[in-house]
Amino acid sequence: MSLAPPVTGLVLTGGGARAAYQVGVLQQILALRREASGGDGNPFGVICGTSAGAINACALACGADAIDATGERLAEIWSGFSVEQVYRSKVIDMVRSGARWVSLVSLGWLFAQRRMRPRSLLDNAPLAELLEREVDFARLPALIAEGHLHGLAVTASSYGSGEHATFYQSGAAIEPWIRHQRLAMRCELGHAHLLASSAIPFVFPAVALHGPRGRAYFGDGSIRQTAPVSPAIHLGAQRLLVIGAGRTLEPHAQLPEEPTYPSLAQIAGHSLSSIFLDALAADVERLGRINRTLSLMTPEQRAATGLHEIEMLFIAPTQRLDAIAARHAQSLPATVKSLLRILGADPGSETSQGGALTSYLLFESDFTRELLALGRADALARADEIRRFFGWPDRGRDGGC
Repeated sequence: MSLAPPVTGLVLTGGGARAAYQVGVLQQILALRREASGGDGNPFGVICGTSAGAINACALACGADAIDATGERLAEIWSGFSVEQVYRSKVIDMVRSGARWVSLVSLGWLFAQRRMRPRSLLDNAPLAELLEREVDFARLPALIAEGHLHGLAVTASSYGSGEHATFYQSGAAIEPWIRHQRLAMRCELGHAHLLASSAIPFVFPAVALHGPRGRAYFGDGSIRQTAPVSPAIHLGAQRLLVIGAGRTLEPHAQLPEEPTYPSLAQIAGHSLSSIFLDALAADVERLGRINRTLSLMTPEQRAATGLHEIEMLFIAPTQRLDAIAARHAQSLPATVKSLLRILGADPGSETSQGGALTSYLLFESDFTRELLALGRADALARADEIRRFFGWPDRGRDGGC
């Protein structure tokens, strides 16, 4: 009697426009599977996403019965992106949102009335319309029932309780879990969960959801996310493919002899990089330590811990996405570039953390296409690791036999 193959979990993290990189990686992985004749079903039994990674995750999950076509559709969307598909950038819209928000810093007394207070820097109503068109959550129950998918999870952060919440939908009756400052809730996922998970703090508006502790406003799932890979393990994944949206180890920058005071854009870029990148790097490192510790134990000792080794393949960009964004920043609408300059960012500069803020908002095809290409190239460079991880043969080396 043959053993069932291990359930593979796919974990996609946040990063705004940087999430295009993840789709490029997935494109190449699915191409490697086709070359290896590794089957035509969905290779990811569990899919988990955070922030913009949640959008990619849910799109894949809702098309899990035709995963290759779904991956290509995702790549098509990302390769043709424009800012206007994500947030409003016309002058009148910027006055209503961004400029009004910036004015609050110096003219806060004008916004004493609650109804006049701006909710976010940008209006992401176009993103809501795009998600309604492209992500069909109505298909999810049937896909799970038919075995195309074991479970899907989306994470968000409660501005009410300060806790990190994982919303999940699964076939098995998995009990919600509670850990320090993070908890889970089984529910029917929808577009509101995606908008909440991808609501970059200050940039996009928070979304009201019925959460584990009642109704509350939720924002970007990367906020206070201490264990990004945990939901996939709770949903039954026995091995993990984790795709990040930024380099986790950056070379030390050359600091100027006389530092200048950081701009709002530098502070925002530094904060967002910490939110999106640091927790993932720490969790990947933690999982590696646990695996090494378990490997040194006897079977009896491992059984006593209640833990088991989780095989993991972690893929992250090999190039600085801030630098790539700087090369394409001029493709942003003039209104967005003006707003970034007001905040202290030079949209074409690679020299400061202000460039990080630009990279999160650069939903323009010149930038996203280069990230797609980088994702494909990075995955191809690690093709042997990917084949070993999934157990796919290298048809090029074995003569196709």
